[in-house]
Amino acid sequence: MSADFTLHASVEEIGREAWESCFGREPENFDFYRACEAAGPPGFTWFYAVLRDAAGVVAIVPGFGTRYRVDTTLQGGLRRFTDRLHRLVPFLMELNLFALGSPVAEVCHVGFSQRVPVGGREALLGQLVDAARGEAARRGYGLFAVKDAAERDEALWAPIVERSGFALLPGLPTASLDLPFRSVDDYLATLGRNMRRDLRRKRKAFAGVRVERRRNIDDLGDEVYALYCQTVDNSELQFEHLPRDYFPAMLRHLAPQAAMVLYFHEERLFGFNFVIETPERLIDKYIGMDYAVARTLNFYFNSWMVNVAWCIENGVPVYQSGQAFYGPKLRLGCRLSPNGQYFRHRNKLVNAILLQVARVVRLDRFDPAIADLVEADREEADHQDAHHHGATFAGKGA
Repeated sequence: MSADFTLHASVEEIGREAWESCFGREPENFDFYRACEAAGPPGFTWFYAVLRDAAGVVAIVPGFGTRYRVDTTLQGGLRRFTDRLHRLVPFLMELNLFALGSPVAEVCHVGFSQRVPVGGREALLGQLVDAARGEAARRGYGLFAVKDAAERDEALWAPIVERSGFALLPGLPTASLDLPFRSVDDYLATLGRNMRRDLRRKRKAFAGVRVERRRNIDDLGDEVYALYCQTVDNSELQFEHLPRDYFPAMLRHLAPQAAMVLYFHEERLFGFNFVIETPERLIDKYIGMDYAVARTLNFYFNSWMVNVAWCIENGVPVYQSGQAFYGPKLRLGCRLSPNGQYFRHRNKLVNAILLQVARVVRLDRFDPAIADLVEADREEADHQDAHHHGATFAGKGA
């Protein structure tokens, strides 16, 4: 299939009809990307890589440009050391990055027109990646990456990555909870006895909490932002920092598909969840809290149960709880879907250095849940490889 490449600065330049023809009912939709452009975060340039044939758009992959700190995924004492190093010699720690994906989306979205047969998608994506790499180089970006390539697209990415010489790093997995239950008690019955007892005990602390689901928070913008900033300050992993007006603006653009779930204690706001609601899944995008109050009220687990109850009451079969906090999420019944980070620098020397740095900053060095997921993937790959070789040998013997 012959197609021409273009790189756009706004989703509006593509148009809603063309976008939806490629992405269908994807929860992070045309309005989501349009809202992200309008609301932030700062420090990013938005791109949309598009392939068109004579009949119209055939493939779309969002992207972005930014100054990227190579120690973004570091945690603990090593991160404190690199923070000091960054203050002294920032040019050693930052690179101009062009990435396919999004700083705020759950995964790197890859969309194809229904006119494209499944067997033709790999070639089209390869063409799009090659063209995007060339355009990124012309614009002065040294580092090219794919951020959060989803497990569901692995078969598309694998041959392109191998052919192009990209390095692979494990990304933050996406945690999802399947909810084929008629009641919250049915869900609780699937958990371990200690977890059930713990959740019931924690629920008592929430008796005096008022929960409010809103589509507009213009009157609470400062309070919500303060809770967000406190949560960011308590997190060691953060790729972007959202501006003050991000949440009010996202609600205005995404309503009625988005909501802010607000938590009040003694009429004081102490926590929130920003969620995207669809018939197929609830996506828990952001959480914010006043830690002094939240710890006393067991906010994380109780807000989890509020979201689970909402899904069950509304017949939503999947609660997608996002990235990080994997230990509690696994105990609460989640499954983890791995996401990959691919990268390559166009300067061979810099690329060689980055490969060595990557060994230190791999996320599976710091998070046991990610390490377990990487090891499980490796064992599965080894099993499939052994099965393949065994099948080949048996075929020759026959």
